[in-house]
Amino acid sequence: MSDREILAQFLEMLAAEKGRAQNSLKAYERDLSHFLENSNTGFMNASAENIREYLAFLHAEGMKAGTVARRLSAIRQLYLFMYRDGLRADNPATNIESPKLDQPLPKVLSETDVDRLLDTAEQQAQSGKMEDQRLHALMETLYATGLRVSELVTLPRRAVGTDTTMIMVRGKGGRERMVPLGNKARLALLSYLKSLNETKKEESGYLFPSRGKEGHLTRRRLGQLIKDLAVAAGIMPSSVSPHKLRHAFATHLLAHGADLRAVQQMLGHADISTTQIYTHVLEERLKNLVLTKHPLSDG
Repeated sequence: MSDREILAQFLEMLAAEKGRAQNSLKAYERDLSHFLENSNTGFMNASAENIREYLAFLHAEGMKAGTVARRLSAIRQLYLFMYRDGLRADNPATNIESPKLDQPLPKVLSETDVDRLLDTAEQQAQSGKMEDQRLHALMETLYATGLRVSELVTLPRRAVGTDTTMIMVRGKGGRERMVPLGNKARLALLSYLKSLNETKKEESGYLFPSRGKEGHLTRRRLGQLIKDLAVAAGIMPSSVSPHKLRHAFATHLLAHGADLRAVQQMLGHADISTTQIYTHVLEERLKNLVLTKHPLSDG
């Protein structure tokens, strides 16, 4: 199979199985084509050393650390795909570290940013370590549900089962609401729970237990884990937090035509005026679109 055929299959998988948007697919294609054109070997025969040499080449060319990290993230996803599909018996990108970021990137989490965060979390979860699988489950659940961080870390273990499609959440003021879970988040949670059960740690009533006095993963620790993940994904850590993923959940839903009332219910806002803040982002985007793209505009 040729390199271009492998790349085409990889992009097809991203579109079919992960629902990646065209802009995201084009970004993956650009990054992987650049690797192919500037490495010393093709996808099938590349070694960990070949990948490191390519990263050194990018640094020598003066490329920003964020761009290098982003391209490494794309390479990791490609080789995870090849390994899973039996195209390769190994994954040469497994133990290659991302560069430290020293350049600011956009603070708004785009859909492409979120894709890279989730892809990187999924790739790390292939280590089989319970902690990596936990972070993957946390990330998928955050973006799939838009939960407040306090709601997420205090979810009871019984909240998720084999056939769970809706989870009951207790929000501010003790108000309860039902939130759709989504298949990717459910599968990530089930994989994490299997790993958690196999560790035979002390039983806890929480879905994300901890040895601390609270008995569950803390908000602060989750924030630290997400910032570490951002570095690995090539995204400025200051632009990522649990609350910003909640913002991304709401903004991206509305951008794809979701009803404002439905988003209000999922977020657990008592007043719809609180939810309307997300429409301001979309209104500004539409305004810029008209001003720059309309045939009668000056742009």
